[in-house]
Amino acid sequence: MTDTIFALSSGSPPAALAVVRISGPNAESALCALAGKLPQERVATLATLRWRGEPLDRALVLRFPGPHSATGEDVAELHLHGGRAVVAAVLGALAAQEGLRPAEPGEFTRRAFENGRIDLAEAEGLADLLAAETESQRRAALAVAGGAISRKLEAWRHRLLGLAASLEACLDFSDEGEVGEAWPAGWADGVDSLAAEMQAVVDQPPAERLRDGLRVVISGPPNAGKSSLLNALARREAAITSAQAGTTRDLIEAPTALAGMPFLLIDTAGLRDSSDEVESIGVGRARSSLASADLILWLGDPAQGPERDKTILVQAKCDLPEAARESDVRVSAITGEGIPDLVSLLARRARALLPAESEVAVNARHRGVIARAVGHLRSARVDDMLIAAEALREARVELDRVTGRAGVEDMLDMLFGRFCIGK
Repeated sequence: MTDTIFALSSGSPPAALAVVRISGPNAESALCALAGKLPQERVATLATLRWRGEPLDRALVLRFPGPHSATGEDVAELHLHGGRAVVAAVLGALAAQEGLRPAEPGEFTRRAFENGRIDLAEAEGLADLLAAETESQRRAALAVAGGAISRKLEAWRHRLLGLAASLEACLDFSDEGEVGEAWPAGWADGVDSLAAEMQAVVDQPPAERLRDGLRVVISGPPNAGKSSLLNALARREAAITSAQAGTTRDLIEAPTALAGMPFLLIDTAGLRDSSDEVESIGVGRARSSLASADLILWLGDPAQGPERDKTILVQAKCDLPEAARESDVRVSAITGEGIPDLVSLLARRARALLPAESEVAVNARHRGVIARAVGHLRSARVDDMLIAAEALREARVELDRVTGRAGVEDMLDMLFGRFCIGK
C-alpha cells in the first residue's frame, strides 16, 4: 500500500496562514482524527483540531477524494494559523499517527505525475514556476505547467497516429476493397509538414535563456568603466571599482532583472597584454567569455571590438570631457545618464533572443527529443512502407518521452475509427 504523506505546503512560519497537505490512503482518517469528523468533500469547513484531547488550533479543513485531487489520491488540507508553535504541534500530531510519514522533496508532484494528474512536461513547468524570479520566467513557466507543451505534443501525436494508421492500412489491409495498395494520398506532404512544424519549435530561442538569464558580457580595455557599469545595471555593488587599471582579475557574475527579463551580467578583466600572471589568466577568461555571450557591451574602440551582430557599443563615462566616438548609447554610471536608454536597448535585443510570449518555451531535453522525432520523420521519406512505418513509430515514441507517457499502443483504435474496417 502507498504511504500517506504530509508536509507544510506553504512558506515557513511565522506567517498569517499555514497550509498543511496530507495525501494517501489514510488522509481522511488522519483528518478525522484531528477534526473529529470528515467535512463535506471540497467544502472548506471550520473545525477545532485536537490531538489526545488537547486543542491545537481553530482551522479550515478540506478534503478532496481521489482520483479527482491534485495528486490523484485522497487529499486533505489544513489551513492553520501560521505560528511556529501551531504548525509544529499539528505536524507532530500527524507524525504520531500510524501509517503517516513526512513527505520527501517533490513527492506530492511525483505522485501527481505517477497517477496521471500531470505529465512530465507539466511537472517541469511547475518546477520552473516555483523558481521564477522575473515576469517573463513566470509567464513561460505558467504556460508549460498549464499544459501548453503537452497540448502541442498531443496534437503532433494525433497527426502521427493518423499518418501511421493510413500507412498500416496499406500494409495490413490491402485486400480490403476500400483500402488501396498505393501510398496514402497526401501522406508524404503530411509527413513533411509535420516535420517542418516540429523543427520550427526546435529552432526557437531556448528556454534556458529564460531560466538562467541572457549572458551579457561587459568587455573592453582596462579602466573603461566596466565594473561601474555592472553595478549601475545590477543596482548594487556587485564589483569592486577603482581608478587603478586592472582591478578586475576574474569574471564577476551578477544575475539581475531588467524590464521584467532575466539577465546574467558578467564583468571581465580589461583586455590588454600583461606580464602579471594572475591578470593574464583573467584576460584569457575574459576573451573566452565573449564566445559564450548572448550579448556584449563593448566599452572600447569600436574598431577593436568583437563581432558586431551581438555587440552593443557603449561609450561610458559620458559625464567626463572625452572625445565622442561611434556608439549605440552613451552612459554615465556616476550620474545615471543614459542608463535607462541602455536598459531599453538591452530589452529590445533580448526580445529577439528569448522565447516570445506567443511561443512555448522548450528546454534542452524537449528540444533534443523533438529533434530526434524530426529525424525519424525525415527517415520515413523512403520507398519502403515497412521502414516508413517503423520510422513513424520511433518518432511517436520520442514524443512520448517529453510527457512521460508509458503506452503508445493505441494506433489500432485510430486505424479502425478512420477506415471503418470491422475486424
